[in-house]
Amino acid sequence: MEVRNSPSDNSPVTSPPPATPSKQPKPSPNPVDTKSVSQRLHKELTSLMMSDNIGVSAFPEGENIFSWTGTIEGGSGTMYEGLSYKLSLRFPLDYPFKPPQVKFETTCFHPNVDQYGNICLDILQDKWSSAYDCRTILLSIQSLLGEPNIESPLNSYAATLWNDKEDYKKMVHKQYIDGADAYES
Repeated sequence: MEVRNSPSDNSPVTSPPPATPSKQPKPSPNPVDTKSVSQRLHKELTSLMMSDNIGVSAFPEGENIFSWTGTIEGGSGTMYEGLSYKLSLRFPLDYPFKPPQVKFETTCFHPNVDQYGNICLDILQDKWSSAYDCRTILLSIQSLLGEPNIESPLNSYAATLWNDKEDYKKMVHKQYIDGADAYES
């Protein structure tokens, strides 16, 4: 038998007590599996070492698979030909769903590289895809050296100078040498 209060009944209506919040932290909707990220990075390292890509390489710094040092050689026929650039790659724990932080450690005079080595490249930001890998990143940066996006510069002086190839090349080499001298000091 079910008992219902009539509308004329003046008895107070009580609602159930509010649920007490759990003291346990809520699990993230996408828990991080560092083991699978680590396995992916090991596969990428093996693939990069076995590839025949000329002018790009990268290796973990010591035992930390999430922190790599990369090297890019300036492409043939570009103003960077004959120069070698060191980069740092920092892979987040949710890689490959988020891009790594990539930065020039060698001074690089370029329209899409700022004075701190930060790189403006769409695939490292809003155009990132989990299908990309370390090899793709390095090759894209190598390509960017010879084909900058002067419409979206981080270094406006370099973007302005880009069309004067002779002066641009002088500045590339001057900054490269000055940066190397500062690095050795």
